[in-house]
Amino acid sequence: MLYQHLTVTTDGPIATVALNRPDKRNALALDVMRELTQALRAIGHTDARGVILAANGPVFSAGHNFADMAGATLEQARELFLVCTEMMNTLQSLPQPVVARVHALATAGGCQLVASCDLAVAADTASFAIPGGKAGLFCHTPLVAVARNIGRKRALELALTGDAIDAATAADWGLINKAVPPDQLTAATLDLVQRATRGSALSKALGKQAFYHQVDLPQPAAYDYAVERMACASLMPDAQEGISAFLEKRAARYVQRPRDASK
Repeated sequence: MLYQHLTVTTDGPIATVALNRPDKRNALALDVMRELTQALRAIGHTDARGVILAANGPVFSAGHNFADMAGATLEQARELFLVCTEMMNTLQSLPQPVVARVHALATAGGCQLVASCDLAVAADTASFAIPGGKAGLFCHTPLVAVARNIGRKRALELALTGDAIDAATAADWGLINKAVPPDQLTAATLDLVQRATRGSALSKALGKQAFYHQVDLPQPAAYDYAVERMACASLMPDAQEGISAFLEKRAARYVQRPRDASK
């Protein structure tokens, strides 16, 4: 499928989706967000094992397109942020692990995009900000994703000051997994997505789904949910294959795919 604002490529079992509006600093305009959501959902229905989310040009993403907000009605503004939320939620509802490959500045909704991915690797020259705190529109929605990565105090420091942090700080705070030299970014991202996609694809998909369900529950409710999910999962063919392979000291042969969960 051809996209207007994205490039989508595959390399074996890994799909890479790249924002491709460098002249607009990869701003998350309404049509861009809809197209990215469409592309992600299409990949979600393939046999791809993992997804890399990247960007072309000098900026990873400058966040929301202010032209969409200038003079907007309440209904139009609400639609913009609902479409954005749908896109962010789609990243986490995909059966595949999604790894952000951040080569440069990710700000506001762009920072939210990184925070919404399952994993993230950044060039050590990249930076991150949710700058609404030093302007006229507070970053309410980016803060939802960012706070769930780095905690309240650090999230509010970013949001209230609007100051950018470098990639080393982002790694220390938990916004990204690691920062690497720019010439190592592609290889480091590929290494992480390959390690994150080994094993049973179905087990991984169920695990990702369960993680996002339980992570914000109170601990007793989280355990209740996780116990039932793990008990049911342990009976699935891939789980039994993994157990048998371990006991028989042989390589496992996993055959189930995420779509098998409904069978």
